[in-house]
Amino acid sequence: MPPTSRPARPSNVSDALASGRLGVPSVIFFVLSAAAPLTVVAGVVTTGYAVTGVTGMPLAFLAVAAVLALFSVGYVAMARRVENAGAFYAYVSRGLGRPAGVGAAWVALVAYNALQVGLYGAIGAAAAPVFGTLFGVEPHWALVALVAWALVGLLGLLRVDVNGLVLAVLLIAEIVVIVVFDLGQLTHPAGGSVSFDALSPGNLVAPGVGALLVLAMTGFVGFESAVVFSEESKDPKRTVPMATYLSVVIIAGLYALSSWTMTVATGPENVSQQAGEQSVALIFNLAAAHFGDTVVTIGQALFMTSVLAAMISFHNTTARYAFALGRERVLPAAFGQTSPRTGSPRVASLAQSVLGLVVIVLYAVNGWDPVLQLFYWAGAGGGFGVLLLIATTSVAVIAFFARTAAPENLWRRAVAPGLASVALVAIISVAVANFATLLGVAPDSPLRWAVPAAYPVAALLGVLWGLVLRRSRPEVYARIGLGAQSAAAAVLPSAGQPVPVRAGVGR
Repeated sequence: MPPTSRPARPSNVSDALASGRLGVPSVIFFVLSAAAPLTVVAGVVTTGYAVTGVTGMPLAFLAVAAVLALFSVGYVAMARRVENAGAFYAYVSRGLGRPAGVGAAWVALVAYNALQVGLYGAIGAAAAPVFGTLFGVEPHWALVALVAWALVGLLGLLRVDVNGLVLAVLLIAEIVVIVVFDLGQLTHPAGGSVSFDALSPGNLVAPGVGALLVLAMTGFVGFESAVVFSEESKDPKRTVPMATYLSVVIIAGLYALSSWTMTVATGPENVSQQAGEQSVALIFNLAAAHFGDTVVTIGQALFMTSVLAAMISFHNTTARYAFALGRERVLPAAFGQTSPRTGSPRVASLAQSVLGLVVIVLYAVNGWDPVLQLFYWAGAGGGFGVLLLIATTSVAVIAFFARTAAPENLWRRAVAPGLASVALVAIISVAVANFATLLGVAPDSPLRWAVPAAYPVAALLGVLWGLVLRRSRPEVYARIGLGAQSAAAAVLPSAGQPVPVRAGVGR
């Protein structure tokens, strides 16, 4: 019998995540939980008013929503053609080439891990008033963080729809309390009359509005994650676009309403001063005056669960990025394994949990400030990384449609993503110019440049790794950006045969 090429060994890497488990509502729950509405309303909005002194926060949210809606036009058009839990990584690979895609993957891992672990610094501060009111004791932040860490880690190993159900309960309660607080502020205006001054377009040309736009952008971080769950969605060509657009609309409407009613309750001329003096407590102090202490305690408890919901969502997002890279062997193959029972990316999830534990212990042992030095710095840095990824992906969408024969109209393939790219680059420029303000550090602090500079370094290392793969492991290089289809490329070609490169996947 003539010799034949040796068959490839069966792979222990899963071909795909569990499909068909998430509908539009479930994906929206993941997206909105990552956005953490109550955390943004209590923290980002008050910070924006206090830091900038500009009352145009409601319009800033609407302006950012308009930019992200433009971005979403090309984003979801590409999503109909590319289903990959790696999202930004896959899109940049398909549009700008495989080395650029690996660079984007490295940036995504840094950004999403920063956002995830940063929340462990916030959960203790969020829990303190709740435990103080209910039990008369405020536990050390690290103890609360460890309990949250264990819960998030456990959920990360369960079915994705179980996570979606937990997020649904937490998110609905969170949104209800925000709306109740908004109604209280609107029905108790300062001076006895409702003011619309904060909605004046002139507020968007005032000094300091640049920092306001950047802060508003951080409130939308997570909206892009609908695509991350495309492989697990029911009818992803319908689910992902609907979840993306609806999430932008819901987030924008909720934030704009809440930031405006806050100026109604305090008076536009007083909101900056009161936000500076009371910080996160402002929204709860206003609610106490309108509804009493019981409602405030409920609101504070939901503020705590808002942080927990964001942890769960970002944990799932980060784990799926690592899974996508492991499946395609850009990371070690173990990261591409899923649980046979639950379909969750178990190794990637466990790795994220290990990182979270290390960070909690490190901060607790050294006595570092968990709010400023963990939550705030990691959150601002992670949000900036996601902003860079969104801008890069917008350019990649244009390149993808320019290089492929995929039928799409001019608006979706070029005009909308082109306009979004210009606006996003402008916001990035403003962010870099105001980074000291965003971090809350002195203008001459090394962090002012170190944090944003971490991303070009990560991107460069990723690009270099992509080039190494192209030279030394062409069979791995050929799989970059293929997603679930990468399993078909796992069989090595026979000796003397070229490694196939799929059209439209990038160079």
